[in-house]
Amino acid sequence: MDQLLDVDWAAHWRTLVEAREEQVGRTKEPDWWGRRARRFAFSMRGQSDWFQGFLEPWLRPDRTLIDVGAGTGRHATPLAGRLDWVTAVEPSQAMREHIAPADNMTVIGSGWMDAEAAPADLVICVHVLYPIADVVPFLEKLDRSARERVFVVMRDSPHPHPAEVLAGPGPAREPRLRDCLLLLRQLGIAPDVTMQTYGTFHRFESVEQAVDECRGQVGRRWVEERDRAWLEAHLRRDEDGSYVYEGGEVTAGVLHWKPRT
Repeated sequence: MDQLLDVDWAAHWRTLVEAREEQVGRTKEPDWWGRRARRFAFSMRGQSDWFQGFLEPWLRPDRTLIDVGAGTGRHATPLAGRLDWVTAVEPSQAMREHIAPADNMTVIGSGWMDAEAAPADLVICVHVLYPIADVVPFLEKLDRSARERVFVVMRDSPHPHPAEVLAGPGPAREPRLRDCLLLLRQLGIAPDVTMQTYGTFHRFESVEQAVDECRGQVGRRWVEERDRAWLEAHLRRDEDGSYVYEGGEVTAGVLHWKPRT
């Protein structure tokens, strides 16, 4: 008996996602990112992008790429300048509105499982998998859609967002890179693993914006007076008038592999 690989890691993953959803109790919004997209794009200013540097050996002008969960185009936009074609798949209209248009970019407005994207040389999926309970079909589609390499980026330490502190301790955590590694091994995929530790911060245009976002993420654990006071004490006013929360160091990694097909 293999005490690691004999575990049903797909079931374990689903348990993590559902337990977290139950604990935090977030509102089921049709477009959860709708009210957060502008703040997310704003917060990305000045954040270092170690992953694009990691991709460097695979970037060539004749290659194509799919960015699954492209968000505001943080990766898709600069990579379009390095590749023949980029397909950005992003279900949130509010997030898609921040993706800068490019002549060699297709933007698909749907979730990954509904997206009809032609296969590409490279497929990337950066910090997307955390809330996806039925993750096996998602991963298998990533594998089918790549001709040369699949890249999955996840944190392997707690999320550095201030809402995570305010939600308090508890058994419900997000899936992490280690969970994805074990699940991939169970699926017969042996990915290469590269780890990275880096500093993070979150930028807000106002204290009220920080309160509104954290309130939505903390859900039923939010206590208005207490948590507002904590945010006011932990946000630093920057020179440009914005408010910054220093998230400290995060450990994340890339799981990358040659597709089975």
